[in-house]
Amino acid sequence: MSSHALLVLFGSQTGSAQDTAERIGRQAQRRHMRVRLEALDSYNVANLISESLVVFVCATTGQGDPPDNMKKFWRFLFRKSLPADSLCRLDCAVLGLGDSSYPKFNFVAKKLHKRLLLLGANMLLPVGLADDQHDLGLPPRYVFHFLDEVTDKQTEHLQTPPTPLQPFPARVVFNQRVTHPSHFQDVRHIELDITGSNIHAGDVVMMRPCNAAEDVEQFCQLLKLDPERYFTLTPTDSSTVPARLPQPCSVRFLVEQFLDISAVPRRSFFEVLATFASNELERDKLLEFSSAQGQDALHSYCNRPRRTALEVLADFPHTTVELSIDYLLDLFPEIQPRSFSIASSLLQHPNRIQILVAVVKYKSMLFKPRKGLCSSWLASLDPSTGNVYVPLWVKKGSLSFPQDPDTPVIMVGPGTGVAPFRSAIQERAAQGKMANVLFFGCRSESKDFYCRSEWEEKVQAGQMILVTAFSRDQEEKIYVQHRVKEQSKLLWDLIAKKNAFFYIAGSAKQMPASVCDALKEVFQKEGGMSENQAQEMLDAMEKAKRFQSETWS
Repeated sequence: MSSHALLVLFGSQTGSAQDTAERIGRQAQRRHMRVRLEALDSYNVANLISESLVVFVCATTGQGDPPDNMKKFWRFLFRKSLPADSLCRLDCAVLGLGDSSYPKFNFVAKKLHKRLLLLGANMLLPVGLADDQHDLGLPPRYVFHFLDEVTDKQTEHLQTPPTPLQPFPARVVFNQRVTHPSHFQDVRHIELDITGSNIHAGDVVMMRPCNAAEDVEQFCQLLKLDPERYFTLTPTDSSTVPARLPQPCSVRFLVEQFLDISAVPRRSFFEVLATFASNELERDKLLEFSSAQGQDALHSYCNRPRRTALEVLADFPHTTVELSIDYLLDLFPEIQPRSFSIASSLLQHPNRIQILVAVVKYKSMLFKPRKGLCSSWLASLDPSTGNVYVPLWVKKGSLSFPQDPDTPVIMVGPGTGVAPFRSAIQERAAQGKMANVLFFGCRSESKDFYCRSEWEEKVQAGQMILVTAFSRDQEEKIYVQHRVKEQSKLLWDLIAKKNAFFYIAGSAKQMPASVCDALKEVFQKEGGMSENQAQEMLDAMEKAKRFQSETWS
């Protein structure tokens, strides 16, 4: 798919397959692909062996026959003389248009799919079977079967080490706000107990947040769902039930832990919703948001104010009431895992993981403030009310530190970017590696100076050098990049003479580029280099893994 060229071939009797093929072509063009569209019989089928990406759209007529404009293609493809690997370079997918009231429903698409497989083609998807009898043309991916009573509720079987499908339930030990109450930003220092998890190393902790209790309640009320009911899912095609959903599953688990109801919905959400709308006003609006012409209106309604899918459902009450439950997994994406740099070392804090979390909350044009799903969920976990747990797993981060105990390490971590460096400094100090320099920046010494007492203790113990930048504590703003320039002699000595490693972590806005520019100025000033030579030195450090960065948006 790297060439971004797509061929859409259609076999159409009444025009529906051609119309569908044209829609697929338009969607692909919107994704900046080069698209060719042809009827199967006007296409030179001998060229199929050199195609890389094809979507076949074909109708079934009468008693399971191919449409008139694909009969030549059909005869050629079913020649017994064709070698079994003749289409081994082809990535493709088949969409069938049929009518389930006929006995040979989508027979052509199923047979074509099988034949392409036999000729060595790589099928990107299971065969798509559109049904003219269905309200939406396409059936939902799963059908819900509600149960009257549940005897066999699945229990968790922990495996080691934890994985995305089997996370470890870590108990929250403490959840403390580390910014001053008057400070605009709520930042939490959270400690999690991982005793018995078999986690022995890791730089990044992964977790999937839960939807807020009031959102779960509102969602269930809007769709008239009982959160305590259980159901099983049956796939309508050859796909499998999502592995994270237990069978049977409660409505509460589905809505609280699986469906991303607080995300800003995509255009496809409105397309599916529109098919259920019988209220004329709501249907017209949903169709507008689904159309190419309505994208500016959709952006103003949804993306700009960061309106959530749940709020959209509340805005279209007549349509929401008519929504078929079977389409929930087509409408809502799965909640994706979030990652946080681990801010502690197991050598200093055995069986514990600590993280620094900036709670996302801001105003848009909507009345209710916008909230980050994961940070708000974490902030709400209060261990003083009883045991609360965060299901988690860990993975390796992108930063690697030198093994040689004498190699100095220079770390620039403003704000919560300091998290991976707190972990590294704790680890290195426990191993007797004392050549640590930390540049930490925040707004104010009295409001958001994270881990201040710990840094002061480590400076006293000779385990690190600390350089701070408090941007709002004086008239002119001072950032970490200004401190990097001020410390040019120290940095040049460490980098040029002692082979130091240099690290940046934090927000991916202007900070990383500004710090890089400051570092190049250090090379020019202290090393007598030209601008090009300074850039070459930085490039050489990056190549040798002596310059590394971990930034996030």
